Amino acid sequence: MTYPTQSYAAFSPTTPLASHSFERRELRADDVLIDIMYCGVCHSDLHTARNDWGFTHTYPIVVGHEIIGRIAKVGDNAHKFKVGDLVGVGCMVDSCRTCSPCSHGLEQYCEHGNTGIYGSLDRHDGTLTQGGYSTSIVVSEDFVLKVSENLDTQAVAPLLCAGITTYSPLRYWKVGKGTKVGVVGLGGLGHMAVKLAHAMGADVTLFTRSLGKSDDAYHLGASRVVLSTDENQMKEVASTFDVIIDTVPYTHDLKPYVPTLALDGTLVLVGLVGELEQTINTVPMIMGRRSISASVIGGIAETQEMLDFCAEHNIVPDVEMINMQDINTAYERMQKSDVKYRFVIDMGSLRG
Repeated sequence: MTYPTQSYAAFSPTTPLASHSFERRELRADDVLIDIMYCGVCHSDLHTARNDWGFTHTYPIVVGHEIIGRIAKVGDNAHKFKVGDLVGVGCMVDSCRTCSPCSHGLEQYCEHGNTGIYGSLDRHDGTLTQGGYSTSIVVSEDFVLKVSENLDTQAVAPLLCAGITTYSPLRYWKVGKGTKVGVVGLGGLGHMAVKLAHAMGADVTLFTRSLGKSDDAYHLGASRVVLSTDENQMKEVASTFDVIIDTVPYTHDLKPYVPTLALDGTLVLVGLVGELEQTINTVPMIMGRRSISASVIGGIAETQEMLDFCAEHNIVPDVEMINMQDINTAYERMQKSDVKYRFVIDMGSLRG
């Protein structure tokens, strides 16, 4: 038994997303069927739909990797959830499950490549995976997450990407009370980095090119805002930060930020996908044993930990709700940074 699904899909790199009907697969023994309620909108969705990264080889493609919904049906051997449970699905729907990263709960770094929620080939039948801009999804229960009913359900979805993308490096670099954290950029990722680091007890500074974001930054939990284009302000925070989370999604100069790291500090790239075109000067790195690193989403266990942490601290992203039919306008606005701070699609708009 397959499941008729309504969606919006990209039919080419250059045309707007449009209505698309398709069939979700029948349930395998460990699968669950989820009725999707809400789906977040990520820059990665736009880049994939338009093939900006050169990874999109097959159209039509249904994007969306920040899903909140309720269990509608469970497979014969699926026992982690029951019908009606509130759940989430993020960027992955499978991995090899046996390599070293997978066995350590780091499925995002699967040595054989994790199976993305869209644009990947299913490991069992070779079909193209399709994402969350749709009314339902079928996925292995092992890649489904429990969501607290106490959180604002409409706002939870971006935690499945923006939330875990910033939570994972904060946890890996042991951010806690007294840690000095810098955040570069105050978009979908950046505002979550500020919220999460503040909740962990860190002293948070926002680096920005626009002081117009200062009020928002303080409201979200930052204790300081530094204009990154002001040399004097940057000198004032030299040798300060234990961790800097850089959320900027395009190529930019990292050199001004490295000297602001404390001894053994690390600058972590979470927004940029692609080459660093600027030369990195190693002198300030050598003189402070400083590092530049990168991180991508998180494993399933860590993502569940993040959701539980957010439930404990009542943390959700700041979102703007839209109907599915407004996605192309949302993409245009997103490119202009005209959203605070994440769009979320109400999938009820597809059900009419």
